[in-house]
Amino acid sequence: MFLSLRNKLFLVFSCVLTIPFLILSLIMPSLFTNYIKEQTQELTIGMMDQFSLYIDSVTMQATDVGQQVLANSITQDWLRVENSNNNNDETLETARLMVRNELNAMLSSMMVNNSNNISVSIFTHDGEGIWGDYPELDKTEWYQDFMGNDQTFTHSHIDTNQQSALMREMPINSHLIPLVDLNTLQDSGVIKVNFSTEMIENSLDKIKIGERGYAFIIDSQGENVLTEEIDTPQSIIEESLKQIAHKEEDQGLLEIENEQETYLLFYQQLSVGNWILISEVTEDDLFSHSNQLQKSLLLLSVGLFLITIIASFLFSSSITDPLRGLMKAMHYLEKGDFKKAQKIIPTIRSENNEIRYLVEVFDQTVVRLKQLIDSEYKTNIRRRNAEYKALLLQINPHFLNNTLEIIGGLAAQGKNKEVVNVSVYLGKMLRYALNTKSDLVTLTEEIQYIRNYAKILELRYEGDLQITIEEDPQAKEFPIIKFIIQPLVENAVKYSLISKEHASVKIKSKYQDNQLTLQIADDGVGIPDEVIQNLSMSSQADTLESSGNSIGLKNVLDRLHLYYGDRFNYRIETELNKGTIIILQIAEEGKMMDEERLNR
Repeated sequence: MFLSLRNKLFLVFSCVLTIPFLILSLIMPSLFTNYIKEQTQELTIGMMDQFSLYIDSVTMQATDVGQQVLANSITQDWLRVENSNNNNDETLETARLMVRNELNAMLSSMMVNNSNNISVSIFTHDGEGIWGDYPELDKTEWYQDFMGNDQTFTHSHIDTNQQSALMREMPINSHLIPLVDLNTLQDSGVIKVNFSTEMIENSLDKIKIGERGYAFIIDSQGENVLTEEIDTPQSIIEESLKQIAHKEEDQGLLEIENEQETYLLFYQQLSVGNWILISEVTEDDLFSHSNQLQKSLLLLSVGLFLITIIASFLFSSSITDPLRGLMKAMHYLEKGDFKKAQKIIPTIRSENNEIRYLVEVFDQTVVRLKQLIDSEYKTNIRRRNAEYKALLLQINPHFLNNTLEIIGGLAAQGKNKEVVNVSVYLGKMLRYALNTKSDLVTLTEEIQYIRNYAKILELRYEGDLQITIEEDPQAKEFPIIKFIIQPLVENAVKYSLISKEHASVKIKSKYQDNQLTLQIADDGVGIPDEVIQNLSMSSQADTLESSGNSIGLKNVLDRLHLYYGDRFNYRIETELNKGTIIILQIAEEGKMMDEERLNR
């Protein structure tokens, strides 16, 4: 038994272990990468949960402090004194100073007794504060967000209206509570509980992935809540917010790509306002060690593969050369060039070889395929030509009969001049119709034929018929088969004068985007839906066997389908008792019909 191609390749590659090592170099780093991703996600979500608990404790403490301040009698006494309208009463002024001092002492005590560097400020809506006036309070961003958008937790900011000089220079985040008179429930200002931004950022720094990864907090609009700069591209942040908005989970992992790299974003929606905690790292950063391992394995695999190629080349040269020749022959076969394919089919000397058997079968297949295609193609061409000629032969006697009836009608009315004119027009039309050198004419020739026909009809119906032709100059030389427009015009005139004394037919041509559009419009009785359905359901054979009953529209459509194939399409717009528009579209040779454009 001869040594087959499969056995030769199996022997060579098995000896050098190329395939197993390649698989190992691809699978191991992939498994390692998945393991890193799973472990990173588990660890990161755990750290984010811890941070979330820390934020909850800070904000809960801030909320409790705000509620204590609001419910304290000293705060309520100060609020009532500040809201008093008798500003000239010295007794009231003394009371105002006393209650302010008491309130200052209370707030100072709270700041000392509470952890997390919490401080409290109180402002009325007119800008008067416990630590000093705030004349531009209504212009501050945090106040506008609170009043306009009901944002009770602020972004990081500097507030100079603080108890101590140190706090005035520190970035802070705040929890805002309406300052309400508990007796009258009148909203008079805002209680602002402040906590250190730096304290939050120090805790946030512990959530770090990879060498360059970091964590940050944004709101639902993508704006930074803290002070540290966000290096993540804005497009990545926007895309992550879109995906988070469509997820039911409060936390998870997002993988978002941009032009440079892939970002892994671990997110968690915090209970603080609309804050979102995000820990970001790129794949290159997270999998840098895994990628280095994969590169090393691949380099080693490449070395082994080169050795394998050299060894296998010594065994496979007698096999690859015939395969190249066979591939070239197949290339010519794809193009339909059977002669060249047969010429370059390689010759195999060895008898006991699978390639020899393959080449012989391919050679026999090419010969049989060429014979079948030649036979089927010629048969199909003869059939299509016969069908086309049969359809075309239906037009000529039909048209001539109708025209002679028109001449007879004019002669019976004694209109000799019109009879002469019709005869002249008929002669021109017959000269055009009897020219059998080619089925193709230019659109200008076909339109001129229609002009002569239109003059005959207008003489026949005198002032009861108006035919207008609008011809696109760019479409004049477009090649088209004969007798496409005349049957449609004849039908349009016939069905327009059934229920009307006056008929109007419009013919329009337009050339655009390598396509010719012909439009024949009338104001007749319209076409019933069942007739339109029959047009699409019946075949050319139905038209040929109709004994002259389908000479009009169906005949035209069948001839166009036979001649142009996929390059032709049509649409019929009709409304009963209002008219019909028939739209024909023919693409240039080599162009396919744009059906979407036709349907618009």
